[in-house]
Amino acid sequence: MKKIHLLLLKSFIRPFIVTLLIVMFVLLMLFLFKYIDDLIGKGFQWYIILELMMYNSATNLAMALPLSVLLSSIMTYGSLGENYELVAIKSAGISLRRAMYPMIVVVFVISIAAFAFSDYMLPVANLKYFSLLYDARKQKSADLLPENIFSNRFPGYTIRVKHKDPDGQTLHDIMIYHKGTLETNLDVTFAKSGLMYRSKDDLFLILKLKNGVIYAEEPGDQGNSMPRLRLRRFRFKETEYKFDLSDFKMTRTDQSEFRNASQMMNLKQLQHYVDSSQRMVDSNVKINYALLSAYMKYTTVPAKSKVKAFPADSIKMNGQSDKINVLNNASSEVHQILDVLRNRAEMHKETNRGIRRYVLEYQKKFTLGAACIVLFLIGAPLGAIIRKGGLGLPVVVSVIFFLIYYIIGTIGEKSAKEGDLSPLVGAWISIVILFPIGLFLSYKAATDSALFDMDLYKRFFKRFKLRKTKPV
Repeated sequence: MKKIHLLLLKSFIRPFIVTLLIVMFVLLMLFLFKYIDDLIGKGFQWYIILELMMYNSATNLAMALPLSVLLSSIMTYGSLGENYELVAIKSAGISLRRAMYPMIVVVFVISIAAFAFSDYMLPVANLKYFSLLYDARKQKSADLLPENIFSNRFPGYTIRVKHKDPDGQTLHDIMIYHKGTLETNLDVTFAKSGLMYRSKDDLFLILKLKNGVIYAEEPGDQGNSMPRLRLRRFRFKETEYKFDLSDFKMTRTDQSEFRNASQMMNLKQLQHYVDSSQRMVDSNVKINYALLSAYMKYTTVPAKSKVKAFPADSIKMNGQSDKINVLNNASSEVHQILDVLRNRAEMHKETNRGIRRYVLEYQKKFTLGAACIVLFLIGAPLGAIIRKGGLGLPVVVSVIFFLIYYIIGTIGEKSAKEGDLSPLVGAWISIVILFPIGLFLSYKAATDSALFDMDLYKRFFKRFKLRKTKPV
């Protein structure tokens, strides 16, 4: 391998790794900001949060990888152009296309790895991520007794704590309502202070109350019509309440309940689902025809004929009442047909929507690798043209092109899911639009075009202005 190729590879690999880590970190922060309320204050173990962040990073790689390829390629060739290294390469008789060969090989390897990742690893990461996120979001808050709020987290109890010390365990002015043995009576406990802690096996929450009083309603003597209640009062120096915490433990949902989602399938599973769904659609068409054929009792004749319709079983209509009966029967059967068609049409529409969604996910397995190649074809010539390295202008340019790619892709996917576009077109539309732009920029960079030279545009508009102001 030539030294120039080693120079280009070293210049690309370093910013690629750095930009990939930066983009992954930014996307991870966005995830934490989005779900911060669902994760904080629920008593999760540290490894649960770490596991969730790891799976989220794997799912974000599909977005971070194309952006990193685009940004690192612009930075690499922009830095080479800024330091006049591209000029030295061309003066040595090496064209820009030849200098890009090792980079193209590296990007092809990255695209193949991206395809393998999207087919084998991404479905597993999506399954674990979405199942864990679902369980985390439905987990109850670990703040069981908030201040100045009547908490109903424990069945049969309503608890209010007026003040808690900074340690979160020492309580003041506690009030506990407990439904007694009868449906109508309540036991009320007041305590000046208390201590809250969990049992050693973490199965119970224990409240040790001090200096309080309990008001209890107990059944008394039977009256003439209704049983009487007797109010009793107990003073205590110290008492203890124990509450079950089994409902507050995080329970994991069986992952098999999420396996039917398109994001959790590989190519083989997606193809199997599409084929089986298509056979279901064909079978439903035959069933629909069989259901409707039972109602086809009337046949129509050409519009030029005087007779518009007649009973297929040759019903004899002897009078006006017979005609009315026939029309009423026909109208009733038409309504029955409409009801059948309405239900079957909704089922058919939902099945087709699922097929489009799974075909779209099938195509997205290939578009990830193709996006890396296309964005490299845009980033490398752009860097050679603008001749700026670092994280300034390259970041701005790469973000603009990535937003174009992302917005077009999002619109295409949404249109494909709604049925306005074919899933094949919706998945590849952003690639098809950006690929000619990459070829155009590669041609301009190979011919040393001053496409982004602002002085050139200033001179052009200045010359145009002078021509306009020149007297005739």
